[in-house]
This record gives sequence, structure tokens and C-alpha cells, in this order.
Amino acid sequence: MNEKSFCLLLHLSQLAGMAIPGAGLVLPIVMWATEKDNSPLIDEHGKVIFNWMISSLIYTLVSGILCFFIIGIPLLIVILVLVFVFPIIGGIKANEGIVWKYPLSISFFITTRFR
Repeated sequence: MNEKSFCLLLHLSQLAGMAIPGAGLVLPIVMWATEKDNSPLIDEHGKVIFNWMISSLIYTLVSGILCFFIIGIPLLIVILVLVFVFPIIGGIKANEGIVWKYPLSISFFITTRFR
């Protein structure tokens, strides 16, 4: 499998959690961990994906707390949509050979293309 196809699947693997609970977290980790040393492109995409996964988890926790004040409910709906849409856009960009930084993601893992 070429790099572009692998990066496409790496992004779309986040959606596996919709079919099997927890797979959307485990599958991207396993895919990235096994191939990150073989390709700098795969490593970049993996870092972008994990920045988004951690960021979306933080946003979900904060929105969950804000549900007590009612504002969290629409925020959770927006996050749910973004968690579905961003991996699809990232996968399309990866298939074109572009490393797309997910909007609103916090940079926990530094990527060389976005410094």
C-alpha cells in the first residue's frame, strides 16, 4: 500500500468507533505506531490526528460539564459533527498528498510542517 492510501485510512480509522466502541481510538494508534518510523509523511499525519483526538476529548469533557448550564448541549452537537466531518476532510486531503491540520486542534505533538 502506498503512503497516500495508508494516510487516507489512518484518518478514516477514527470513524471505526462508530461500528466498534473504542476502535476509533485504538486503530489509529496501532496504525501510526507501526508505521511512523518508516515514513515521515505517515508520522506527520499521525501527529495531526492525535492532536485532534486529544483536543476533541478535552472539548467534549468541557462541554459535558457545561451541560449543567445548558450551553454544553449545543456544543456537544457541534463537536459530534466535527468528529465525523474532520476525519473525512483529512482523509481526502491525505489522498491528495496534503497534510491538513484539523481546525481547532491544540498542538500537543509538534509537526514540522506547521511550526
